[in-house]
Amino acid sequence: MRKLFGTDGVRGVANIYPMTAEIAMQLGRAIAYVFKKEPRRHKIVIGKDTRLSGYMLETAMASGICSMGVDVMLVGPLPTPGIAFITSSMRADAGVVISASHNPYQDNGIKFFSRDGFKLPDKLEAEIERFIFENNEPSHRPTASDIGKAHRIDDAIGRYVVFAKNTFPKELTLDGLKIAVDCAHGAAYRVAPEVFYELGAEVFPIGIKPDGENINDRCGSLYPEVAKKLVKEKKADIGIALDGDGDRVILIDEKGRILDGDYLMAIAATRMLKQNTLKKKTLVTTIMSNMGLEEAVKNAGGKVVRTKVGDRYVAEEMLKAGYNLGGEQSGHILFMDHTTTGDGIISALQVLAVMVKENKKLSELAAGMQAYPQILINVKVKEKKDLLSIPQVAERIREVEGKLNGSGRLSVRYSGTEPFARVMIEGKDEKEIKRMTGYIAEAIEKELG
Repeated sequence: MRKLFGTDGVRGVANIYPMTAEIAMQLGRAIAYVFKKEPRRHKIVIGKDTRLSGYMLETAMASGICSMGVDVMLVGPLPTPGIAFITSSMRADAGVVISASHNPYQDNGIKFFSRDGFKLPDKLEAEIERFIFENNEPSHRPTASDIGKAHRIDDAIGRYVVFAKNTFPKELTLDGLKIAVDCAHGAAYRVAPEVFYELGAEVFPIGIKPDGENINDRCGSLYPEVAKKLVKEKKADIGIALDGDGDRVILIDEKGRILDGDYLMAIAATRMLKQNTLKKKTLVTTIMSNMGLEEAVKNAGGKVVRTKVGDRYVAEEMLKAGYNLGGEQSGHILFMDHTTTGDGIISALQVLAVMVKENKKLSELAAGMQAYPQILINVKVKEKKDLLSIPQVAERIREVEGKLNGSGRLSVRYSGTEPFARVMIEGKDEKEIKRMTGYIAEAIEKELG
């Protein structure tokens, strides 16, 4: 059983276990120990988003790493994919991201990347936990000149901007396009507007004044209505809403329609199928993605493989089978030909490239997918018991599955990062699936709420 790690690193309310300075220091010591294999000088990158608690955790994490004789490279606020890129490009042994992604500012999290820019597999996370809880002896502490040192990488932002721009076709520009971008007062507040501006667009940025407490506060990808309003005000061609750590994106077309990750994947996958660049003609997504996405890909001659919820599981499936496009409905899209993790800026650039190449509006591109009605209810729970072991919940799940009978999809699961049970039903009759979703959610709330 995991004691610290969830589906996306360690996460919780800052300064309350496990998201404390003490645990951050121990995680720093553990990650240094795990990656310190050969007898040479090692280095680990640390980056963060704009949360107030980032200072506390960054300092503790750096202290733990240095105490194990490993050097630290501090990049400051930078999107999660930017930290993965810096880790790989600077040949660091590992990367650390201090961020709780789309969660409110009082939360924080710590997640790790290996030197190739990919998130750590379960096996390595288990090894880190073993070091903290079973193998944390003073004998692992170096002394004198063997202690690590920390320094800042001053040009990290510039390096990442150049990297992101290079994923956009060199023969194209964004000249003449108006782009509204909401950076959620998060890690992308500097780099996102710069990338689109340098490629030629007229950029209207918001969410670019972080104060440590306003990250994700009624803005960004969780509240795309803000970017939608800006699109209408500025008569923009596209709206781009990023989350707090910049690894996912929601788009808004010129008519104000909000498009989630399923639409982005449909646009990208169908074009890659036409160009014969979608490896094995397969898109990887999760159980949450809409059936409409699957139909769009199948109609274009491809197929869809589904995984558990979590971009790390999408990435693992892609690496295992050699696929190059995958993602989540929430807006984590992995263009594996360009990057190793979800990247909101790069995902937006790939859609913009299609708009420019085909000289089409975003609304025209999005018309290639027809989404089925989908209802999602989040139920706050006090504990995460096996749902099928609760008779009333299990009975209602079986009853709904019987009524759907292949004409829709049901997913009941716990969030890996928050105290919620998520009930999602998809089908053709919106009124009926709304009733069925509430029917199951009611039972869960009664038993666990």
